[in-house]
Amino acid sequence: MTRAILPRPPLRLAALLAVAAIVAFGIWARVWHTLREPLWLDEAYSAYAAAKGFGFLWHVVPLYETHPPFYYSLVRVWTLAFGDSLAGHRSLGIVAGIATLAVVPLIAREAARRFPDRFGKGRLLALAMLLLAALSPSLVAMTREVRPYPVMILVYAATTLALLTLGRHAAAGRGIARRPFAGYLLGLALMLWLHNLGPLYGVAIGLAFLALVARPGLSRADWLLIVGGHLVVALAWLPALLILLDQAPTWVHSTWLKFSFDAMRWRLALLWAAPGAIAMIAGLVLAAGAVATLARRAEGWRVLLALLLLAGVPVALSVALSVAVAPVFIVRTMTPVAVPALVLLAIGAVGMARPWRWIMLAALAALAIEMAAIDLRERAGGPMQDWYGTVDWLAVRYRPGDAVWAYPNEGALPFDYAVRDRRMAVATRAIPTPIPTLDSGPGAWNPTGSRGVFSLPPARLEAIARDGEAIPTIWLLRLGANAYDKGDVLLHALERDRVRVGRWKSGPIEIIGLRRRGI
Repeated sequence: MTRAILPRPPLRLAALLAVAAIVAFGIWARVWHTLREPLWLDEAYSAYAAAKGFGFLWHVVPLYETHPPFYYSLVRVWTLAFGDSLAGHRSLGIVAGIATLAVVPLIAREAARRFPDRFGKGRLLALAMLLLAALSPSLVAMTREVRPYPVMILVYAATTLALLTLGRHAAAGRGIARRPFAGYLLGLALMLWLHNLGPLYGVAIGLAFLALVARPGLSRADWLLIVGGHLVVALAWLPALLILLDQAPTWVHSTWLKFSFDAMRWRLALLWAAPGAIAMIAGLVLAAGAVATLARRAEGWRVLLALLLLAGVPVALSVALSVAVAPVFIVRTMTPVAVPALVLLAIGAVGMARPWRWIMLAALAALAIEMAAIDLRERAGGPMQDWYGTVDWLAVRYRPGDAVWAYPNEGALPFDYAVRDRRMAVATRAIPTPIPTLDSGPGAWNPTGSRGVFSLPPARLEAIARDGEAIPTIWLLRLGANAYDKGDVLLHALERDRVRVGRWKSGPIEIIGLRRRGI
């Protein structure tokens, strides 16, 4: 009996199924449990500022924030359209993260158009790039943040696409292509306005532009367009620069951050590929393949140099600033560099000829498996700060007439959002005032770099403790007590006439219940 041989599915159908599976996993990784996690401190700052309105955003936020108010304004517009619930706030990052998945294959296809002899129509390169972007631990994690990072990643990806398009037109002798140049300038301006470290990305983008576009064949009109466009961007950025210059001295003098080279290779691996021995080895193999693929081609060195600049310059500058001026290097602030790094790794995965290609594809598979495993472990690790657990613990102990005192005042931000999400009625007092406290009187200081958060002198704390004499139970919410209340001055002042009735501790969050004696 002859067994029937089933026809193999067409290659295009297999590719479509692979794309669908990759995109489905990428979306699932970005949204799974996202709406079960409370806003942590930095996210609560975003939500709080956006809820205050545009007047507050552009006149008050610059008085205490080093970041420009543009991102908060974007959140304001978004929540006006989609609501200010937890889902409304997180959906902006989710949409930006999914949009990034749509942009990265376009980057790969644009890179392939420069070298059709090696990449053909770029379908395999686009598939490899989509796979890496969908699984990248840093890109996945940032999608869930109510912070500028997912928008920055999307803008950096779109700017990379515009840069590669500009480079292709310049290499063909067609000068400066107007639409890609406009997109490039817009991306440059947005990166400058989205974050206080935007200038580091601006330097990288400008250098990549020179690497790809600057060449003897450009006309005088092209150079005038280049100079004029960058001048417009510089003038548009000037207000953000003034905010940064005004806030920088306080940040430099008082920042809580400490910089260390400890575990630096793991942090860099998280940015450019994924941490772990197997992932790092696979990433190095793919990077070597990208260098070998591009360096041998006439225009390949320009693409290689541009991608290295985009992936490396912001990190190098942030480390240099951390060593010489003040610690500014935080992994999450550098996550946009993952996009050009992953472009290089995708080029290495599919750009080599046989037999090297099989080695590169094996390295790609190993890296993808490690990335997926990291994403799954990250989801099982719990929230950044367990504010829902904090509120749930308090809910069974809080009684009418009680009050929660938040010292420092910023602790009230994520706490109040968690209370709202849990539909609990709580009286909260931020000490000395709700964010921002801009004038706290003599003897107060800013211990962590924010002008809106003060540490108060002992006499002020003693007086505040006396203000609460009529409250049955004060639940003292502390966030970073070692920085803001060294010696536990407020706690000891409250304990003179009260007894402890409970304590919750989760990471930096601490609540201590203090009940009046005799109750």
